[in-house]
Amino acid sequence: MSARIVSGDRMTVEQYLEWAERQPEGRYELVDGVPHRMSPEANRHLLVKGAAFECFREAVRKARLDCKVLPDGGTVVIHTHKAREPDLLVVCGSALDLDSMIVGEPVILVEVTSPSTVRTDTGDKLIEYFSLETVQHYLLVHPSERKVVHHRRTDTGKIETAIVSAGPVRFDPPGFEVEVERFFEDLPPAKAH
Repeated sequence: MSARIVSGDRMTVEQYLEWAERQPEGRYELVDGVPHRMSPEANRHLLVKGAAFECFREAVRKARLDCKVLPDGGTVVIHTHKAREPDLLVVCGSALDLDSMIVGEPVILVEVTSPSTVRTDTGDKLIEYFSLETVQHYLLVHPSERKVVHHRRTDTGKIETAIVSAGPVRFDPPGFEVEVERFFEDLPPAKAH
């Protein structure tokens, strides 16, 4: 099957994944049937993303949960013509197909914001991620502000939001917490305002 885009045509997720495998470098997301190259990441972003991955992985292991923490690279399908690649995600139970590039049934999605992504991360992705029934939490990590915004689905289906700069953030379900300050440990001390 060809994954060429003809003027006016849109790729499906299946076509996009086939196309993405053939690209020599770079990371992409599929937005409305069109691949969009993701920008290179600053070192601040990489340090915080790495620390967040370590914190989540340690917390899941400590809680002895049947969950996997994945770094960026996994594809989350929003619908036929849209697929995102979050900075970190958590999948629980047997939802992870080890031979697939698609991560099905994510429970937690995390994005580390940057100047070029903050608008999409706080707007479009918030709506897209919670359109997936399995998503219980969406965490936005803001490295420059050393804060996180935790969106969580309540038992009634509403989305609650908390802004946290210190202390634990609880993820129920699946049942663990992470300390926000640990995301920023590798950064130089914050400057006084």
